[in-house]
Amino acid sequence: MDIIKEGVRILRPHECNQLINAIPKHYHKVMFKALLYSGCRYAELQRLKQNPEWFDGNFIYLPSLKTKARQKQRWVRLNPVGREVITTYLEQDDELPDIVGWNENLKRWSDKSIGSNGVSAKTTRKTWESWLFYYYGNRIEIYQSQGHTLQVSMEHYLNLPFLDSDKQLMKSYVDGWL
Repeated sequence: MDIIKEGVRILRPHECNQLINAIPKHYHKVMFKALLYSGCRYAELQRLKQNPEWFDGNFIYLPSLKTKARQKQRWVRLNPVGREVITTYLEQDDELPDIVGWNENLKRWSDKSIGSNGVSAKTTRKTWESWLFYYYGNRIEIYQSQGHTLQVSMEHYLNLPFLDSDKQLMKSYVDGWL
């Protein structure tokens, strides 16, 4: 069963594996993984590419460009795999395409692997936060790293229908985040 929250697909770990395997170009796989392991918004990862000094090797510093933002800045926590992926992302010459192109790519790749129902540029961010909450429980570090309030996180990312088998597969992705 697909997990869709507010029209956006949240991947189970096996679906994520299938989707990554369906991405034909290495640099696109790196981009997908950078979005996933950071939980960054699409525009934030684009800005990081233009400001690589925001990544200190452990955390990503993100100043908010939203005038009404509750957090004027945040530090995105990364696990060891996330740090490696972000390093690779920043070292490659290729940049994320515009969001329309990325969504078209995601639809094409997911059509070949998991079905494109609800898959969009928001999928990686929502998937990552959902996995962190399911795996680690309700932790302040999660919603602060994602730039959310407790209320937003609880409304959107808790009580999703993950299985024990999903949690076992999540371990290889989220291990070392806390």
